[in-house]
Amino acid sequence: MSESRVLFLSRPLFRLAALRIRPVWMTLIVAILLGTVYNIPLWRYLLGLLPQGRGLQNGLFVAAFSVFLIAAFNLILSLVTVRWIQKPVLALLLLGAASAAYFIQGYNVLLDAGMMQNLFETDPREAGEYLNLNFILFMLLFGVLPAVLLLRTRLERGPFGRELRLRLLVVVLSLAAGGGALMGYYQDFASLFRNHREVRYLITPSNYISGTYKYLRGNTMVAKNVAPLGTDARLNAAAGKRGKPTLLVLVVGETARSGNFSLNGYGRDTNPELAARGVVSFTNAYSCGTATALSVPCMFSRMNREQYDADKASSQENLMDVLKHAGVNILWRDNNSGCKGVCNRVPNELPAQFSDPGLCKDGECHDEAMLGGLERYLAKAGGTTIIVLHQLGSHGPAYYKRYPASFEQLRPVCRSSELQTCRPEDIVNAYDNSIRYTDHFLARVIDLLKSQQDRFNGGMLYLSDHGESLGENGVYLHGMPYWLAPDNQKHIPFITWLSPGLQHETGVSQDCLQARRGEAISQDNLFDSVLGLLDVDTSVYRSSQDFYLACRKR
Repeated sequence: MSESRVLFLSRPLFRLAALRIRPVWMTLIVAILLGTVYNIPLWRYLLGLLPQGRGLQNGLFVAAFSVFLIAAFNLILSLVTVRWIQKPVLALLLLGAASAAYFIQGYNVLLDAGMMQNLFETDPREAGEYLNLNFILFMLLFGVLPAVLLLRTRLERGPFGRELRLRLLVVVLSLAAGGGALMGYYQDFASLFRNHREVRYLITPSNYISGTYKYLRGNTMVAKNVAPLGTDARLNAAAGKRGKPTLLVLVVGETARSGNFSLNGYGRDTNPELAARGVVSFTNAYSCGTATALSVPCMFSRMNREQYDADKASSQENLMDVLKHAGVNILWRDNNSGCKGVCNRVPNELPAQFSDPGLCKDGECHDEAMLGGLERYLAKAGGTTIIVLHQLGSHGPAYYKRYPASFEQLRPVCRSSELQTCRPEDIVNAYDNSIRYTDHFLARVIDLLKSQQDRFNGGMLYLSDHGESLGENGVYLHGMPYWLAPDNQKHIPFITWLSPGLQHETGVSQDCLQARRGEAISQDNLFDSVLGLLDVDTSVYRSSQDFYLACRKR
């Protein structure tokens, strides 16, 4: 298309943008757009929830819901968009609403506080994987273009008194319209929100505004002084009499779901190397949350999932601090988007500090890069030691980037961040290749521990932070509210390998663990189980939460 043709076609838009309009009408137009176009995912979801065979009644309820939203948006915007900020605020709302609508529709996600936390704490590399042509076109059409038109429109204001009376009239009419729609279908509204709490996270833009507010409020309320925990921690006196100190490698996985591990019964052989090394894989393990930002702090805190409070966890020391008090040597290596505050007070390293040209490219490293230099570190280490390796694992949506090319054994694979455009089997192929690479990575960890057996009694614990949805029932990725999330986002792998020397010193029999592999275990057990394996005496240890205690023979 020629440049002159483009200019000719664009002229009507700029003429339209140059029109004068009263502020109240601009607010109403934006409210109508928000209540209809930008909430199409809500209307589709709602129609799927309503009882079948009530075509007219369902249609009237959806119409009443739409009127209620438009009236509510118009009322709120009329109250908060005063003279100088009206156009910028409305333009930002349209941009945010367009982005929210795209991700809700494309990935079937819900925008609650947890999901907004994931957004704010995602590093640029991860965020870049979501950028694609369709997202850019969608944002241009439904975000940038409406925002530009709005900003170019001239507001025609009358005398202050007249504008104030008109705005008050709009407020009254909005209250009447919204109240009428609500009261006319009160029972339907009450039933919907009572039985389907997830609907509130589909209402754009209140979903991302509320989630952002809750996230920012939690961050600003965090106490500057972190409350101490387990300052009385000491290594058991018996530990000093052992022939060799303990070396525990704790691998925190990313986005691995139990159902895709052949150790747990999956049909594909995704764990050949771990199977050959005689590990114990617990088949009934569950996470604390469905996103890294929640699960990682939760699993290292002393709180169980039911009592977990993010604000309290961020203002209190965690497992790593207790181990530090006990005099344990600590190293945290992170190949993910950070340790979410857990490793702030202990020695920690990021990918730039252990990068390997053969394993790192374009600012991203495969997980094996975390093993580089560990032998040199251990050569200098003396005494009880714990190394935490935080994987990139199977982080989506670009599963095909999570493993070296040599591990792409299952083909074809999905090579798009728009998972909904790929065949289900191609998504699973890419994901299973990433699990197969995690299998190899964990096997290398065990081999490293075996190579150190002349100096240490070694052990490895591996558990994922959360699971993943691969398109089942149209749901992708993770991060849904725990009460609503499918099992695939919560059911995680939890694997243990203990050297013969560590089994002998701790009294924990791996055969006993194998017999208990089907019993319930969760991230709640990590805090006390690690203290038990490292033989740390402290008043904050709870024997009832130490999963390995039942297999310990003294």
